[in-house]
Amino acid sequence: MKKLIAFLLFCLIFTAHSQVNRNDTIRTENHPRDSLSASKPKSELEVVTTIEENNAPYAKPKYSPTKAGLYSAVLPGLGQYYNKKYWKIPIAWGGIGVGVGVTIWNDKRYKRYRNAFVAEINGVPHEFSNYNISNLKESLGREQDRWKRNRDYAIAATGLVYILNIVDAVVDAHLYEGKNDPDLAIRPTVIYDEYGGQASTMGVLLNYKF
Repeated sequence: MKKLIAFLLFCLIFTAHSQVNRNDTIRTENHPRDSLSASKPKSELEVVTTIEENNAPYAKPKYSPTKAGLYSAVLPGLGQYYNKKYWKIPIAWGGIGVGVGVTIWNDKRYKRYRNAFVAEINGVPHEFSNYNISNLKESLGREQDRWKRNRDYAIAATGLVYILNIVDAVVDAHLYEGKNDPDLAIRPTVIYDEYGGQASTMGVLLNYKF
């Protein structure tokens, strides 16, 4: 009887140990899936092209002085836009705009005194006829000459700003590589007066390595 009881206890212990054995469990969370990748592999040509593009040396952008000059001649500021100097566009427009405005303002006053001067010569009443001015004809002649001179100066100044706009675009495009050249450097510096009694002043230093 004791042997039977011992045998039954042994069977129970063996059965319980077999149920908790980890080797009998199946784990599926880390098993690879049978799905196929939807991405298409790159061809050999595409791979080679990508490698060449990534390993290619950096190419600095180049600008054509001819194009920059032509663009600024057609439309002031367009050459600066081509050179990517956007902050210069308002300066070009502002300079030419002010010059045109001053020219128109002086031209209106010149025509005003010119018409009065011609009317005074012909003995026709005009807007200054009732003014108590001695030698009115001479005064009107001086005024028309003054406003005509101012108008001509304004035209010349406007033309100069227009030309400088073109020159600036051409020079910027021509010297773009020079601005990025390590052998050519322009930087601010302190200028010392070794022989005079003046204080040190700020200036610009130009270095060029041969």
